[in-house]
Amino acid sequence: MERKLDAKLICSIFAAGLMSFSGVLIETAGNVTFPVLMNDFHVNMAIVQWMTTGYLLVASIIMPLSAYLKRNFSSKKLFVTAASLFICGLVIDAVANQFIFLVIGRVIQGAGAGIAIPLMFNIILERTPLDKLGLLMGIGTMITAVAPALGPSFGGLVVNNLGWRYIFIFIIPVMVISLIMGLTSITSQTESIKHTRLDTTGFLSIALTFIGLIFAFSNLSTILQKPFMFILPLALGIISLIIFIRHSLNTTNPLINIRVFKNIRFTQGITAYFIFQVNTLGLSFILPNYVQIVNHSTAMTAGLLLLTGGLVGAIMSPISGRLLDNYGPKKPIMTGAVFEIIGGILYCLFASSLTSGKIILFYTITMLGIGLVMGDTMTASIGQLDEKESTDGNGLFNMAQQFAGAVGTAVISAIMQFVEQMSSQNSTSGKYIDAAQVGLIYILIIVLIGVYLLYQATKPVKAKE
Repeated sequence: MERKLDAKLICSIFAAGLMSFSGVLIETAGNVTFPVLMNDFHVNMAIVQWMTTGYLLVASIIMPLSAYLKRNFSSKKLFVTAASLFICGLVIDAVANQFIFLVIGRVIQGAGAGIAIPLMFNIILERTPLDKLGLLMGIGTMITAVAPALGPSFGGLVVNNLGWRYIFIFIIPVMVISLIMGLTSITSQTESIKHTRLDTTGFLSIALTFIGLIFAFSNLSTILQKPFMFILPLALGIISLIIFIRHSLNTTNPLINIRVFKNIRFTQGITAYFIFQVNTLGLSFILPNYVQIVNHSTAMTAGLLLLTGGLVGAIMSPISGRLLDNYGPKKPIMTGAVFEIIGGILYCLFASSLTSGKIILFYTITMLGIGLVMGDTMTASIGQLDEKESTDGNGLFNMAQQFAGAVGTAVISAIMQFVEQMSSQNSTSGKYIDAAQVGLIYILIIVLIGVYLLYQATKPVKAKE
């Protein structure tokens, strides 16, 4: 297939990207709606969390199918299916009169996003000229990265002025535009379709792995009160993962080619990518709550304080991609890693007195680093693989991103709840400051591990390698 940078390629990337953007926008905007939904549908926090958990769970289960779907169906068919599912889910949520229908709508959107997110990066990897690959991967990352920056502010504005249903109503025309763009720009490459058999055992085992692990981590905060609610799904997830690995290594047509992990630089890159995703999500959990509980500001203020940093991170993604094209991956990635470390240290030093100004500054520094690191790490790591393995590598990166979304916040939340329970402080804000300090130290530690992995992954290749 000819690699040519033209309007059709850009349009097809944006068409698929709008779907992943919309999914993440609703997810982050939805966090603001939780108190309202709990009141409207008379449900507690554990139940209302299923709006997010259900979406992430289904997206995580669908994503391992990306390599199989790419081999068996044209990009156009996959896109139309994904867009149709997403629009259907939005309509259900917009008119839902019971909470179960709200969750069903999000689950259907998760299925659409699970198809669309790997599809966007597959289109980039397959059709982009190699000297523009970093730039286009950066643009793809930017489309998704803008959503968490806008989500809390968008959710707060809509809920305060129009009501939570309009979060879904406003996204419907965006998705219709995405569908029209995709229909006119995504081409059907029938010659690459092979009609392979689905690895059913592999799919069921990886699906049970995600179900077990996501359920386990979602119950992590109540492990002392209900230990078996954590232990049993964790055991299911681990056993299913072992079955998946053993099966994948002994079948001729695995669902995902996990032999790519034999490439040490790819493994280091995807592990660091997972860690930095957990870092970003952890901060997006700690900081808005800090602003509301400790600084006694509104949810809208919390969203606006993170907006600048989020936009800086998103804008840096295509810039860092262009730097990769021109100078290779080491310079932009390690520069971003330095910003990450600086941001992490500043959070830990000033954890007991994070004013609005400090939060804006520190979060901007951190997201500047994230913008330089994330897209380039994905591009460079997949670039270590053979071209025929790139689809598997892409699928694994997207799975890592979704899994980080499912477990990252749960782990941070559980750590902070334990600290709050043990805190000697009398006030709620004092307890939260103690918890935030420990949470931020934990984030700094994993960031340092991630930076070390990136340093190893981007070292110059020796002749014998």
